Amino acid sequence: MNPLSLIDPIDQLLPDMFRRFSRPMRTGENMPADIRLDVVEHDKEYQVRAEIPGAKKEDIHVNVDGNFVSISAEVRKETEEKSGGRVLLKETYLGSASRGFSLAHDIDSKGVTAKFEDGVLKLTLPKLEGSASRAITIQ
Repeated sequence: MNPLSLIDPIDQLLPDMFRRFSRPMRTGENMPADIRLDVVEHDKEYQVRAEIPGAKKEDIHVNVDGNFVSISAEVRKETEEKSGGRVLLKETYLGSASRGFSLAHDIDSKGVTAKFEDGVLKLTLPKLEGSASRAITIQ
């Protein structure tokens, strides 16, 4: 049996509607990287570490709305190889990357601190006092 003959029946099981929502695979080195996150919760704050390679501090934007945090950045990657003063290869990418996430508590936006160093954004997001989550009784 030809293993490629199995592709068509499997392909027919996935309607076109679902294909529109899949993420394209990024195979090229000149494509921007996703913003990768580490989020740690402490008693009074959240610590976020976001890797944003290729971004500059002035091109990063952080917004806090209640318990929703969004990070966006313009990403630039430039690579140039020279030989004897003549450019042989130049690859440039300019694009944007963004990431948003919700937390369990509202954030005190006045106390947020952000530091960007070596391609890593570090956020301290203090929890808003009195915004603790609570279970709701269903009647």
